[in-house]
Amino acid sequence: MSKTVKDLTAGTAGGIAQVLVGQPFDIVKVRMQTAPKGTYKGMMDCAGGILKNEGPLAFYKGTLTPLLGIGVCVSIQFGALEWTKRFFANQNRINGTGGVNGSVLTGSQLFTAGVFAGLANGVVSGPVEHIRIRLQTQSNINPMYAGPWDAIQKIYSGHGIAGIYKGQAVTLLREASGYGVYFMTYEKIVQWKMAKDGLRRDQISPLTAVLYGATAGYAFGELKESEPLLEDSGQLSFGTPNPLRSIGASYPLEYQITVRERRHLPWVRNGKSPA
Repeated sequence: MSKTVKDLTAGTAGGIAQVLVGQPFDIVKVRMQTAPKGTYKGMMDCAGGILKNEGPLAFYKGTLTPLLGIGVCVSIQFGALEWTKRFFANQNRINGTGGVNGSVLTGSQLFTAGVFAGLANGVVSGPVEHIRIRLQTQSNINPMYAGPWDAIQKIYSGHGIAGIYKGQAVTLLREASGYGVYFMTYEKIVQWKMAKDGLRRDQISPLTAVLYGATAGYAFGELKESEPLLEDSGQLSFGTPNPLRSIGASYPLEYQITVRERRHLPWVRNGKSPA
């Protein structure tokens, strides 16, 4: 099996696990970010309201879309990441840098690889996130969409391909910056561990790798946590009722400035706890 196929397969498996574990937290985050100010007292209040009013299955509302798309998204992401890392490693070998086989990449090389992976992933994840958000935020009474395919058809018929990709600019910004920081942080911690204990990469225990991934994930979240709100607001600016619909902003910066002016910075970071 080639390295590319292995990367794509591992990415698909990891992506499916990510959706199944993270979806309940994600719907709480989206509800907190798109609800009017004062709707929820916090994460537990939001989660309790969903459970009480909509039942336990509501936490997996909109799951089908990311479950079908996440395999493609994450496999593309890891495929692009590993390809870029191999490219830089080859350049290092040519230049006589990067240690044995040029495999020790610099922070800028790792950040660039993460940015490239995020952008490649964002082309697919943008529409997937858009449909998921619409399904998660629609009313449980007289819902606008019967499911993912119905949502795609209605959005496309009314707004064309531009409607499907609404909010894409913020998605690409989030994916590029977020994954640049995430993979740079993760790989640098792994490099530190290998150098400190004289280990090969495959000798690092799975539990330790998970811990390092969680650490990188927190760095990822701190950087990007305001961007999903801007993405969600932009994607909900037609069709589904949304508190930012009256703003009329067309671009990410306009959303961010207007949100900060009207709701102040804490609202931009709504939903941070479940995220």
